[in-house]
Amino acid sequence: MAITAAMVKSLREKTGAGMMDCKKALVENDADEAAALDWLRQKGLSKAAKKAGRATSEGLVGCVVEANRAALAEFKCETDFVARNEKFQEIAAKFANDVLENGAEGFTARVEADVNEAIATLGENMSAGRAHRIELSGEGIIGSYIHSNGKIGVLVEILGSDDAEMAKGVAMQIAATNPVAIDEDGVPADLVAREREVQRQKTLEEGKPENIVDKIVDGRMAKFFKEITLVNQPYIRDDKMSIRDLLKGATIASLVRFELGEDDAKEEDAE
Repeated sequence: MAITAAMVKSLREKTGAGMMDCKKALVENDADEAAALDWLRQKGLSKAAKKAGRATSEGLVGCVVEANRAALAEFKCETDFVARNEKFQEIAAKFANDVLENGAEGFTARVEADVNEAIATLGENMSAGRAHRIELSGEGIIGSYIHSNGKIGVLVEILGSDDAEMAKGVAMQIAATNPVAIDEDGVPADLVAREREVQRQKTLEEGKPENIVDKIVDGRMAKFFKEITLVNQPYIRDDKMSIRDLLKGATIASLVRFELGEDDAKEEDAE
C-alpha cells in the first residue's frame, strides 16, 4: 500500500515523532498505523504513549445525583456560545433527570422532541449523546464531578464508605487522568500483552543484556499499571498518597467518565 502524506501526518500528530521517522515506521509495517505506532515506541522515537484525542464537539454533560443513584447525559451543539446559553443548560439538566428516572436505554428517542424544539429556539444543530445511570449496589456513596467547562462528567460508585469529600476527590481524579481500569485485573489482556511486547523490544533496542531484559520489562510494566489503573495512581491533590490510600479500605464498584467529543474521535479512528 502506498504511504500517503495524510497517513504520515496522522501518525505524527499521535506520536510527536519526525516526519521521516513516521514514514519509515509506516513503510516497515505495511501502512498499519497501530503497528507503526508501536514500532516508533520500540525505537524510542514516539513522544506520546497514546493518542491525545482532542474533543471537537461543543455542548454539556448534564449530571444529577440523588441519594443512591445518579445519572449523566450529553447534550451537544455546534458552538460554545450556545453551550453557555441558560436555556441550553436547563435542557442539559432536564436530560440528566430523564436518565435518572427512566434509565439510559431509549434516552435519545425519549428526548427527540425536546432536541427539535431546542434547535428551533436556539437556531443551531443539536443532538442528545450518551447517557448512563449508576445505582448503588450496596452500602456506600456515589461521587460525582463536572469539570468547570461542563464538557467532562464523572460518576463513581464507592462501597464501604460514606465520605463525600473522598468520593468527590476520586471523581476528580477520574476526570483528570481518565484511567483505563480500576485496578490491574480490569486492564484488557490484549493491551497488557501489547505493552509488554513494546517494552521488551524497546529494552532490547537499548542494548540491555538478554538475561536482565525480563526484569527491566517487569519494572516498566509496574510503572505502566501505576499510570493507567485508578487505585494505583498518585492522588492529584496529594501525590504522596495513592487513590488506594485515599479509599482507606473502601472499594470502587463502578465508574463512568464522559468527555464531549471522545466518541467522535473513536469513530474517526475506526474509519
